[in-house]
Amino acid sequence: MKTTTTSSSSSPSSSDLRARLSVCLVFVILGATQGGWMARIPAIRGAVGLDVSEWGLVSSTSAAGDLVAIVLITALIGRVSTRLLGLSAAALILLNAPLLAGASTVPALVTGLTLWGVAATFLATPVNALAVAVERRHGRPLLSSFHATYSCGVLAGGALGTLAAATGVSPGVQMAVSSGILGTLLLASAGWLPDEEIRKERRRSVRQRFTPQLILLASIAFLASFVEGAASQWSSVYTADYLGEGSALGAATYTCFSVAILVQRLLGDRFVARLGQRAFVRLSLLTVALGTALVLVRPGLPLALAGFTVVGLGIACVLPAAIGLAGRQPGVPPGEGVSVITIGQWPGFLLAGPAVGLLAGAADLRLALVTLIVSALGAAVLAGRIRE
Repeated sequence: MKTTTTSSSSSPSSSDLRARLSVCLVFVILGATQGGWMARIPAIRGAVGLDVSEWGLVSSTSAAGDLVAIVLITALIGRVSTRLLGLSAAALILLNAPLLAGASTVPALVTGLTLWGVAATFLATPVNALAVAVERRHGRPLLSSFHATYSCGVLAGGALGTLAAATGVSPGVQMAVSSGILGTLLLASAGWLPDEEIRKERRRSVRQRFTPQLILLASIAFLASFVEGAASQWSSVYTADYLGEGSALGAATYTCFSVAILVQRLLGDRFVARLGQRAFVRLSLLTVALGTALVLVRPGLPLALAGFTVVGLGIACVLPAAIGLAGRQPGVPPGEGVSVITIGQWPGFLLAGPAVGLLAGAADLRLALVTLIVSALGAAVLAGRIRE
């Protein structure tokens, strides 16, 4: 079955193109601030004076902000303008980024990380709901390309952070400059963002949002997020430590995975248009299982590089596809449908790293990574019940 849309097949208008660009900018803001921050973690950790174990404990405080954001966005989405929610969260991210990067004490760092968790997780629902609105205007799949702009933002932020570090620019100044530029662009394009009309008679309780189909999509999002989170956190460790190839080749393995995600997100919408959402999601998840099997069948550097590349190609567009389907559920406003996916995916990312780590400690990392195959196959079975 082909993907259906509510828009006509005519060429998009200039207002539709402006709406698409403005939503892309919000995705870039989320990605660029994250990439810029991650590139400067060594310098920030040194400024605060934390060792590796202390840093791991402090950095986990962002999860508290994530939980607060999920509660807030679940209560507000569908009741407050989607555009306003997205702009508010994006503005908080840009204002907080220089303060977080410039933290020199533990309390300041904890505060910044908590606010980051609140803002980034809060933004996930409205920005994806806005993307669904643009997709409807254009009359063809676009969700994967929006997530590609996020990936481009991460790479650009990381590159800027690397350049700033090489030239001696402090993390706080780096993030202040990038926030200033991105904030100016956001102000200039704020009026281009689409919006979801709020109607009082359309309001429903949170429980009513959890239709059988949205629960199914949230379950797929959970398993896909687990796979993506585990591969992101453990691909480099597998090559560097388990295979004993060193940190440089470990980083290369993660880079292969990340670049594969970006490439597939740039191409994914075309495959969705040809295959339909259900077939595309199932094929993607089976590709994840195949890639993980390549990694584990015979431990070695060539198969690790190739396998995690295949995993990246497979997992790249599963979550965007689930979000797109959730935003088009009959009788459910896009923002409310996407909020259910946000609730489902968050624990998947949160649990992935610790779960694989615990299994690796109890047995070994190779065995622990079998959870990626199990999760991908389980999600593929569920995807067979998707209604388009």
